[in-house]
Amino acid sequence: MQAQREEAYNRDAMAKAGFKAADNILSQWGCTASQAQSILKLPKTTYHKYKANPDTVKLSDDQLERISYLLNMHQALRIVFSNPANVKGFMQMKNHNDFFAGRTPLEIIEDGKFGDLYEVAKRIDALRGGLWG
Repeated sequence: MQAQREEAYNRDAMAKAGFKAADNILSQWGCTASQAQSILKLPKTTYHKYKANPDTVKLSDDQLERISYLLNMHQALRIVFSNPANVKGFMQMKNHNDFFAGRTPLEIIEDGKFGDLYEVAKRIDALRGGLWG
């Protein structure tokens, strides 16, 4: 029983911290509230409720995994670029390799499709010489 309570507490704390960090990163990338809601798979009212009161954050496994990808992309960009403007601006930069085909990373992930988020994260990780190359 105690272990279940600790697990729930840890999950709640992780969800709260993860949401705040992801929302901050998405804001730095220039995402609109609508784009952030789509990427995180949160209804509009829930998204604004969580922004107003992060103590109420409850996230599904899917949402936590989405946040994990966002945090990993941000970390990879911080490793690749020494200029903070590039770290923040990369997601809005058009990319002309085969996968991106002239689109920005943000344009690809803004529809909220999990597969697109995964593919963009994999390519950003490859920039830093990550395992997904």
